[in-house]
Amino acid sequence: MRFRGKVAVITGAGSGIGRASAGLFAQEGAKVVVVDWDRDKCQDAVVAILERGGAATPCFSDVSQCDDAERMINIAVENYGRIDILFNNAAVQQLGTLVDTSVEVWDQIHNVNLKGVFLGCKYAIPAMVKGGGGSIINMASVLGFVGDPDLTAYCAAKGGVIALTKSAAIAYGSQGVRVNCICPGDVSTPMVEAYFRQTPNSEQLRQDVYSKYALKRIAAPMEIAQVAAFLASDASSFLTGSSVVVDGGLTVKCY
Repeated sequence: MRFRGKVAVITGAGSGIGRASAGLFAQEGAKVVVVDWDRDKCQDAVVAILERGGAATPCFSDVSQCDDAERMINIAVENYGRIDILFNNAAVQQLGTLVDTSVEVWDQIHNVNLKGVFLGCKYAIPAMVKGGGGSIINMASVLGFVGDPDLTAYCAAKGGVIALTKSAAIAYGSQGVRVNCICPGDVSTPMVEAYFRQTPNSEQLRQDVYSKYALKRIAAPMEIAQVAAFLASDASSFLTGSSVVVDGGLTVKCY
């Protein structure tokens, strides 16, 4: 029960990595604020936690909006008295080369993937400092430091998350707040599965992607959730400002 007595806010917790993390954190004793813009998915995730005897509260929010981001932190404090853990996990993705990416798509991806992380940190850090410290985990990507020509906006936003993580870690470490980010490769989430379904021969595309990995597969959401739990826990007490690569060997080779 690593998180007994702890309060965690997890964004994008209605599905994928966020849902796996919400369930795991609750199982480990945390009181979880489940944040998602999709009401049905958010409520389903909360019900699943409650049915297993955990503690959870839903928060229907758009993390790119200031009022919503502030409200999710306030819900944690008002319902549970504090916030100890923030997992900025919510993200969107859309294919597009630099020239083909519209300004609207660029703004949408940056608003959720980068501004959403900024806002979560902005409102969580003062509450964490007041409570004696805490741990923030930001969802970045291996695409924050290697390129994909068809995901220009996504790459740029995730690179920003890595830089923001380092800056925040330096600024607030002396006040007991640790800030780290996770850089996964592909994970079997609804977003990635939608990518596989974009072509008529989706199984061939899947196998082509798998072949790029040393482990010849992509990650399950729970495998990333376990890393988030480590970063949130006291087991990582001397870890801050780090970009933890969890990519099954995708980026370890040149050819």
